[in-house]
Amino acid sequence: MPAPISRTALFDPGIFSTIDVDALKYLDDIIITHGHSDHFDPELIKKLVTKFPDVHITAPDEVVEQLNAESIAATSAASDGITFFDSPHEAIRPLLGTDPPQEIGVHYLGVLSDPGDSFSFHETKGVLALPVQAPWGSTMDAIKLGVELKPKYIIPIHDWHWNDDARQSLYDGMEQSFAKAGITFIKAVNGVPFVIEV
Repeated sequence: MPAPISRTALFDPGIFSTIDVDALKYLDDIIITHGHSDHFDPELIKKLVTKFPDVHITAPDEVVEQLNAESIAATSAASDGITFFDSPHEAIRPLLGTDPPQEIGVHYLGVLSDPGDSFSFHETKGVLALPVQAPWGSTMDAIKLGVELKPKYIIPIHDWHWNDDARQSLYDGMEQSFAKAGITFIKAVNGVPFVIEV
């Protein structure tokens, strides 16, 4: 029987992320879906790379260029355990006066899918990291998409805009909604990692 895969990854460590770098014991992968500051904090990346110099960073070309300019190695190519899927960033005009950034959707270890800031994707692995709130999309749209795609588990992401009371209330509602579709909703806790055993 093959030994189980054991890898630790951080997805989209941005300016709102709750990460105690000193407490981290392992870090194999950093995955950045796009270059917005809530998904990509260069200063935090520098701290992580200082502690974990062999960490593998995967990101879109424009983010890779920024990191390379800081002498931080990164790649926009698929690699061992990481494959991409089409997941374009949703429109952000007129709130932000720019076009959406380049974005990658990532399947990790054939188990978890992270679409970044998108509802415009059509595939998932058994665990879906689902953006549940954003200026570009609604919680209702997130629920409809999750039910349509039917992963086994849903992990909520992109909910920084909610205060704690709103988060718990909406988590409870989503847990019930997804349960009716046979999907397990896993409530996130700031600073607590998800452990996926397969």
